[in-house]
Amino acid sequence: MFIIENYLTAVLLCIVTMLCWGSWANTQKLTSSHWRFELFYWDYALGILISAVLFALTLGSVGEEGRSFIPDLNQASQENLFSAFLGGVIFNGANILLVAAISIAGMSVAFPVGIGIALVLGVLVNYLADPQGNPILIFGGVALISLAIILNARAYQQLNEGGAEKLSSKGLFLSVISGCLMGLFYKYVAASMVTNFVDPEVGKLSPYTALVLFSIGVLLSSFLFNTWQMKKPFSGEAVSFGDYFQGNFQDHVMGILGGGIWFIGMALSILASEKAGPAVSYGLGQGATVVAAIWGIFIWKEFAKAKSSTKLMLNWMLLLYIVGLALLIGAK
Repeated sequence: MFIIENYLTAVLLCIVTMLCWGSWANTQKLTSSHWRFELFYWDYALGILISAVLFALTLGSVGEEGRSFIPDLNQASQENLFSAFLGGVIFNGANILLVAAISIAGMSVAFPVGIGIALVLGVLVNYLADPQGNPILIFGGVALISLAIILNARAYQQLNEGGAEKLSSKGLFLSVISGCLMGLFYKYVAASMVTNFVDPEVGKLSPYTALVLFSIGVLLSSFLFNTWQMKKPFSGEAVSFGDYFQGNFQDHVMGILGGGIWFIGMALSILASEKAGPAVSYGLGQGATVVAAIWGIFIWKEFAKAKSSTKLMLNWMLLLYIVGLALLIGAK
């Protein structure tokens, strides 16, 4: 199977992860105006699973090092298969709650709170489980990126009538729960995998097998989480499964593409974790919050009418993020 050979390559792939995780939501913006996120999500989950299987049958089944996908799947223990699957279920619940929180409280509250908690908790949990890297640089980098996320939130608040909008307690609560779950899912996927990709332990999963089980967890749990969200949405009217089949070709393609983009980021993060360490790998990936902000600033022009103090805050946000990123990269 394809394996990352050195730390520098691992870090570069983590940066690609960050770009993927911060960019996939653009595909939802490119769907038609009537296409609800609950309907988009079915294609998104399907895109994750399709991408996982393709990766497993190609990159996960070539070369002489490691275990190929099918032999690896056959020898895996039920405990590790379930751990990877559970990681997908936890991620899916967190992701759906985050989207619901955004629809209620807006990105200015939900995304920074949810992903900020996920970043801090995820790095802490993954570092304690596998303490690789310089803790001072790792947690220093996390602190700066967290501060950048706070500035990002403040900038969004200033854009919305000078930050005077009333915060929704329901949206804030969902954001906190989402962030806690999002910070935990990666641990279960990492725990299911071999620690040495070249000479894998018996019963453990290769990263490609773990990703397939993770993706199955995402899709199957959507029948619980997303069906519930369709029937009892946190905002807007209920939608039916019949509405899904009313979407046009572009709507469905964009959903599958969005899932594929997110999955590429997840796969590269998992592959990089052996050389970079789970804490660094996860921490770099969750910098996606600021990548999403950059899309909003420069492509979607969300801050075109912002006042000068808000734009200055955005500049500080980007600077703190870059420095935090540099600390995480140098933590090995």
